[in-house]
Amino acid sequence: MHPGGPFWARRDAGAWSIPKGEYEPGEEPLAAARREFTEELGTPPPDGPVQDLFEIRQRGGKVVRAFALEGDLDAGAVTSNTCEVEWPPRSGRMIEVPEVDRAEWFNLEEAAKRINPAQVALLERLAELLAGGRPAD
Repeated sequence: MHPGGPFWARRDAGAWSIPKGEYEPGEEPLAAARREFTEELGTPPPDGPVQDLFEIRQRGGKVVRAFALEGDLDAGAVTSNTCEVEWPPRSGRMIEVPEVDRAEWFNLEEAAKRINPAQVALLERLAELLAGGRPAD
């Protein structure tokens, strides 16, 4: 998914991300992942067996826990929730933007070029699973 808002409008390489967000107090990681998927993509995740891709730490320190499961998603039909951001930066003016402005399907090689660099490790773990291995912690 590509983040919405003017800050991300002209960014592509390294800007894309998996659906993610903060855990609610007492919330299990998989429940948080399902909630964030629904909020950011406008549809619940598919049912089915879930594979844990474990955690990565992004450059800013944010820890992201990811899960994979098989299913269909019409990337063109994605509708995101919105959030408020200050724009222009340090102006005090708040605008409402979609958290996600678009979604697309990519093969793993193309996804690795577009996704947040720290999240490439999640794609590598997914590739291991698809090849029949078990991802390393």
